[in-house]
Amino acid sequence: MTAPIRTALVGSYAQPDWLIDRAALKARLPARIPKDDLWQVPAQHLAQAKDDGVLSILWDQLDAGIDIVTDGEVRRESYSAPFANALDGIDDARPATKVGRAGKPNEVPRVVGPLSRPHPVHVDDVRFLRKHTDRTVKVTVPGPFTLSQLAVDEHYGSPKALGEAYADCLNREIRDLFEAGADIVQLDEPYLQAKVDHAEAYGVQIIQRALEGIEGTTALHVCFGYAAMVGEKSAAGYSCLPLVGQIGVDQVSIEAAQPRLDLSKALEPLEGKVVILGVLDLGDETPETADVVERRLMVALEHLPPERIIAAPDCGMKYLPRDSARGKLAALVEGTGRVNARIGALAPRDVR
Repeated sequence: MTAPIRTALVGSYAQPDWLIDRAALKARLPARIPKDDLWQVPAQHLAQAKDDGVLSILWDQLDAGIDIVTDGEVRRESYSAPFANALDGIDDARPATKVGRAGKPNEVPRVVGPLSRPHPVHVDDVRFLRKHTDRTVKVTVPGPFTLSQLAVDEHYGSPKALGEAYADCLNREIRDLFEAGADIVQLDEPYLQAKVDHAEAYGVQIIQRALEGIEGTTALHVCFGYAAMVGEKSAAGYSCLPLVGQIGVDQVSIEAAQPRLDLSKALEPLEGKVVILGVLDLGDETPETADVVERRLMVALEHLPPERIIAAPDCGMKYLPRDSARGKLAALVEGTGRVNARIGALAPRDVR
């Protein structure tokens, strides 16, 4: 029988209002340096509160019927900050300032010595999630190319050398994440889209270095940025996808709903990979209907077999109101279920 289309989050999910100051979160650029003032819970209770937050996010996914679950990056100020600032070689006391892809200055890590990973960063997060579900578990980490773009280098003297150092740290982290029980490890690499020339020069090479010798299902997320920060997304901006197709990952996550991506062209470079296809537009807080999700997936089936599609939001959902996020997940699962029922009705029958 034909394998059904599965459903998944890309990575982040709407954190509880009681855990993080969501108004402050949305008013700032994504944090590249840990920001303790964002948390609503006193420091002595924060670890326990984050555990409770993960369980609440897991329940939203299980209640909706999501097949591949994450911890919603509930413990993080941003997708990149915890890993980027856990490494030796970073000056914790004196961050640098750098203009980001949105054209605004933001505090970023300052690299002042050789980068190394003194301890695993997200391993305990995986163990906690694995303990509480038997669903397929995905964990996300920032990719080495993006990390190299979100730092100021005062040690290596070369963007490529900086990226290679990040790749070596990530390679060790990825191995530990699989050992801890992750089924899928995803590298988040939005800067592949933002800086295609640099990606072509050395980005693909350093991502491959992070994946060397890795055994386990790997994914790569490439996006235009959070919809809350980037309102205009043109399908023409995905010129990086031929580069993405060269990277040795099993799955690729792309935005398709908000930029109205032309799948007939966009999917050609991703031959042989499972596509985590964005069918939820996060630029609109109104939940899609199941009909909309169904239509978007039926278009995708004109170009991909169902076993190569994972239905998902365009990007992380952390900036959505919780009710909106729940509504979108419900539509995602219902719409995907309808498509799977149609696929099943067309499957050949065993007439023995």
